[in-house]
Amino acid sequence: MNDEKSGVEVAVVSGLSGAGRSTAAKCLEDLGWFVVDNLPPELVSTMVELGAQARGVITKVAVVMDVRSRAFTDDLASVIKDLDARGYKPKVLFLEATDAVLIRRFEQVRRGHPLQGDGRLSDGIASERRMLMPLRDEADLVLDTTGLSVHQLRGKIEDAFGSESSARTRVTVLSFGYKYGLPMDADLVIDVRFLPNPFWIPELRDNTGLDSEVRNYVLSQEGAEDFLDRYQELLRLIGAGYHREGKRYLTLAVGCTGGKHRSVAMSEELAGRLASEDGMTVKVVHRDLGRE
Repeated sequence: MNDEKSGVEVAVVSGLSGAGRSTAAKCLEDLGWFVVDNLPPELVSTMVELGAQARGVITKVAVVMDVRSRAFTDDLASVIKDLDARGYKPKVLFLEATDAVLIRRFEQVRRGHPLQGDGRLSDGIASERRMLMPLRDEADLVLDTTGLSVHQLRGKIEDAFGSESSARTRVTVLSFGYKYGLPMDADLVIDVRFLPNPFWIPELRDNTGLDSEVRNYVLSQEGAEDFLDRYQELLRLIGAGYHREGKRYLTLAVGCTGGKHRSVAMSEELAGRLASEDGMTVKVVHRDLGRE
């Protein structure tokens, strides 16, 4: 919900303890939101105003609030009213679940409920549910997480708060040389040393995989195009699976001996192919180019 006056989208995330606020906050961060957890209510409007003054650096602000403030419901109602009066029109997300599921989640992490006091866990849940009922009734979106896995919850939040671009899997194709070591952040590693090395061609030795002569030489070798075709299909399957599991970042490392010829040419070609795939944004990084 983007307000023309402020240029900043504002979301307030709340709901029952144990219903998934932390998961929602992490998902919003992955979608590009600036997330603040448990900020004192009197500072929320100030923080949003600072974001609006950041000249486009911060365009989406999400505030996660819970009942750790005893005056929670009055505070939150005031925050929403104040933001609305300032023209930000916050979107309120409320998360809930059944008592049985909430109790099981608390028992799994061996934590007490913030409103439990000297009573039972169920007493704290019941007290919180009563306290939050007015907020639930006014929320823009209520999500019952009772039967949702973490990945399903992420999917629903992405549908409600994500843009088409933010929901894409961001792929980094990273060329490297084995002589300099494996990239520590690689999710997948491709070894293209099965292709002839242009280093042993005198007229190609000083060029790199960015030069058309080297690129044409590498891609014309037996098995190069077949390898790219099959690996592109494999990545299509892997990318779809990553998307279902909520993974939005993939680093694909492509290695040859020195990271100058084969890995660079193959990385550029593979990145170009992946850029045409739905649901992916792609960038290329040549880690070791220029080290020789």
